Amino acid sequence: MLSDEGLRRLGEVARGFVDDDRVPGVVALVAHGGQVHVETHGVATLGGAAMRRDTVFRIASTTKPVTAAATLMLAEEGLFDLDEPVDRLLPELAEPRVLRRPDGALTDTVPAARPVTVRQLLTFTFGFGMDMAMFAAPTPWPVVTATFERGALTIGPPNPAATPEPDTWMAALGSLPLIAQPGERWLYNTGTQVLGVLAARAAGTSYGEVLRTRIFEPLGMTDTGFCADPARLPTAYQPGPDGLAVWDTPEGMWSSPPAFPDGSAGLVSTVDDLLVFARMLLQGGTPLLSAESVAAMTRDQLTLEQKERGGFGPEMFADGGWGYGVYVHTGGDRAGAYGWDGGLGTSWLVDPVRDLVVIVLTQRLFETHLPPPIHTAVQAAAYAALR
Repeated sequence: MLSDEGLRRLGEVARGFVDDDRVPGVVALVAHGGQVHVETHGVATLGGAAMRRDTVFRIASTTKPVTAAATLMLAEEGLFDLDEPVDRLLPELAEPRVLRRPDGALTDTVPAARPVTVRQLLTFTFGFGMDMAMFAAPTPWPVVTATFERGALTIGPPNPAATPEPDTWMAALGSLPLIAQPGERWLYNTGTQVLGVLAARAAGTSYGEVLRTRIFEPLGMTDTGFCADPARLPTAYQPGPDGLAVWDTPEGMWSSPPAFPDGSAGLVSTVDDLLVFARMLLQGGTPLLSAESVAAMTRDQLTLEQKERGGFGPEMFADGGWGYGVYVHTGGDRAGAYGWDGGLGTSWLVDPVRDLVVIVLTQRLFETHLPPPIHTAVQAAAYAALR
């Protein structure tokens, strides 16, 4: 069980990061078996109301595990096979070209050596996505420039106000060459955006409806979706040299339904809804998924070569790998745990070995692909609270 002293210390850790210059507010949850403890500190908006347990957060890339689960559900329904080429549902990716060099001219390409599959989208190995080298390049890569010019927004933070509707977005992405041959490299983010389009087409409805009818309503996740009442959204802040600056207001990009339901980073949710989703996985997928699908989702699916050539560098996978929409710890003190963070300020960690869930929700954007210290410190305190 979680010790009283450990939970008291966890509260001190969470509260210690909250101030106007670092983290305006936090909702942190730790659950072990039937024991659930929640800490709320700070404010939703600087100078405004206090943070609440039911505050709705922009969970950004913590959306990815939800999209992975939805994809596996549709596969179990027989709407597609994970190793099926995506051509039938995504003709835009039927005959891709591949850049000879990631930073090369858009016309300097070769044919893809193999077709793109659903499994490659799940594992982020289909050939397109974020590579840290593109952000460090002295001049923009032509493919990055074209991505923005054509509206296939997939590099950088989510932008629901500017991303076009799914068919237009998919056509724009399909007009670009891949950065790598399908199956050869781990490249971040784009795969789950494509999966949202694929899921909608396979089910014959919008991706929002796919999630609502297959995941949110069955699990009772009433506060999760692609937009929220501004009265329940905090202000999102971006750290800078002069402190925190407003990045998105409650009345901003997540206050109305987007044209593009982003399967990579578009959802908003609450700490209790995310706990419900975690518990579904902890109980072997009941009532949504088979135990086999959950095991595959939460198992490292990458080869050593895919990790070594990964877009975030081999150090990204120093103690683990990538499953379907989640980072999987395969070594160290957290071996067996899995989860993923959201760059707009959230982290979600599930440890089936120790029956532990740790969720940290803030409105402070990450400065790198690594989470700010409040997330790692609260997780460490949660583990320390275990007797």
